[in-house]
Amino acid sequence: MDFLAGIWNYVVVFLIILTVVVFVHEAGHYLVARWNGVKVDVFSIGFGPEVWGYTAKSGTRWRVSLLPLGGYVKMFGDADAASATGDDRPMSEAEKAVSFRHKRVGQRAAIVFAGPAANFIFAIVGMAMLLVLQGEQVMEPVVGQVQPNSAAEQAGLRAGDRVLSINGSAIGSFLDIKRTVLLHIEEPLTIQYEREGSVASVLVRPRIIEVNGKKQPLLGIAADATRIRVVNYNPLEAVGQALQKTEIMVTSTFIGIGQMINGSRDSEELGGPIAIAKGAGEAAQGGLSSVVFYTILLSLNLGLINLFPIPVLDGGHLLFYAAEAILGRPLGEKAQEYGFRIGLFLVLALMVFATRNDIVSLPMWDVVKRLLS
Repeated sequence: MDFLAGIWNYVVVFLIILTVVVFVHEAGHYLVARWNGVKVDVFSIGFGPEVWGYTAKSGTRWRVSLLPLGGYVKMFGDADAASATGDDRPMSEAEKAVSFRHKRVGQRAAIVFAGPAANFIFAIVGMAMLLVLQGEQVMEPVVGQVQPNSAAEQAGLRAGDRVLSINGSAIGSFLDIKRTVLLHIEEPLTIQYEREGSVASVLVRPRIIEVNGKKQPLLGIAADATRIRVVNYNPLEAVGQALQKTEIMVTSTFIGIGQMINGSRDSEELGGPIAIAKGAGEAAQGGLSSVVFYTILLSLNLGLINLFPIPVLDGGHLLFYAAEAILGRPLGEKAQEYGFRIGLFLVLALMVFATRNDIVSLPMWDVVKRLLS
């Protein structure tokens, strides 16, 4: 039974979540392409040989493919699913009218941008619906316990202190404290707090510990479990909160990437498909709302990553279209070809590195290392 539960949580739920997120992304491309009069040849969930499919009256082949780790929309006028090369055969005027390659640069940019935009819209709407339907549990930013000999104790923080801000950023919940501390790894924190009606500030230097081989700052405080409140939102307030949370997530992602680049954060924190599947399994054990929230997070990440200015990704296409709009003509075929080759290499290298991190983080990796040493 445990094995079957593991298959359901870590494989089936993962594939369902990934399928939803990929479908939303590709549907964004598809809908805006159709609105702009582009014929779509294929809408595929997954890659490789077709497992199931049908052809719609519009001529689009809707299909489910063997490898369910992604998807694509192939538009008329493209020679491949990545839109890296165009169809060079002569076209009639009627064919040019429905060809992606023959649309204005602004239309092509809108079609490409629609994929990530759909992921963001899906995430914001989904988050807002969660907030309306079940509200939000907020753990107040009140210190319930201070660990002995911790950075917090040495700085003079005590149980009962209410944290107001950290490094100038307002704190509204205990989760804000945890997130802010994690984002300011190896940095001193100026914590403003309220104690018995008086406001004071203190400088704290969190200690760096290793958790599963990864550096993590430790402040040394625990929340007051009795200070939990449920906040209910109307639809308008929920949308505002969803937008605010989306901004925080996107900003946190960029800060984390910057810290990996400058070396203050371990690049081992970058996860691949195994880490995503593990997260999906943990979400499945938390119930339907946890699965929905994890799907929202994955949708945000997919939308954000696709906007990176790397050829092969949507952001790389947008970069080429920006150059075309400025120059008044497309970049040369050689420049685009080399750009896509470099982009493909970077994406594949990133995937290999992330998968390597996944494997190294597995418990059985330690067993393998002990056997080989």
